[in-house]
Amino acid sequence: MAGDGLPGGRAPTREHRMSKEPTEYALKGPDQIEGHAATVASCATSATAVKADRVAEVRESSLPMLLPMDRRMALKVMAVAVAVPGLASCGTGSLDETGGSGASGNTLVAGTPTDPNLLSASIPWERVLTQDELDTMAALCDMIIPADDRSPAASQLGAHHYIDEWVSAPYARMGRDRVLIRGGLVWLDLEAGRRFGQGTRFRDLSLERKDEICADIAHLPDAAPGFEVGARFFARVRDLTAGAFWTTEEGMQDLEYIGNIPLAQWDPPPPEVLDFLGLA
Repeated sequence: MAGDGLPGGRAPTREHRMSKEPTEYALKGPDQIEGHAATVASCATSATAVKADRVAEVRESSLPMLLPMDRRMALKVMAVAVAVPGLASCGTGSLDETGGSGASGNTLVAGTPTDPNLLSASIPWERVLTQDELDTMAALCDMIIPADDRSPAASQLGAHHYIDEWVSAPYARMGRDRVLIRGGLVWLDLEAGRRFGQGTRFRDLSLERKDEICADIAHLPDAAPGFEVGARFFARVRDLTAGAFWTTEEGMQDLEYIGNIPLAQWDPPPPEVLDFLGLA
């Protein structure tokens, strides 16, 4: 695609992705996980209070109507998702409502058993993201973990579908993420249109232009005024994308992780190692 590549005509390399500079937001490697997880945690504690009368504007039932919103309303939706813990519980049942004990306080989809039959594959809840939202999410996931010579891009391993399943779950934490992420996807398209022409979609931009938007929301402490909520959205998607990618077989190979592999036999340490440790 014309214009693909990083500013200055550079192609994305593994070294670029491993950089910890604030605007080098892409992830590829185990040393990135701890840093971005800490950023996500700090975002959750830094959210400002939002008036209760704003909650009604972003109830779950209104989410399908997000696309016609302007940039200001999209930011309000994401801000409420971060600042109002109780918002996500809308429309979810509890164990009491499904015939189970309410002692644990967990919320479940009506009819979901406490102990599922693991031998029978089932989908306990419907996915909520539309195909349009999934396409935008896939583009964003690939900005976070692009393909390289060691592994495919995040979307090629289904990271966007993992996020869809996550935000579709009927639990409070996932519900907050659902509002934040759906609002954030709207914001990405609105921001693309503001910068590059009305009607422009984020997923249709060149790599360089996508990078321009992502760089402004990649690091919350350095986010420009007006981009703080977008940075919280990006941090959450980055965390979920990393979790999706590095729990796949290809992601573990990218980490050069060698655990969880059955061995036919176990060879003890060689004599020279035992001797060095004083255990011979």
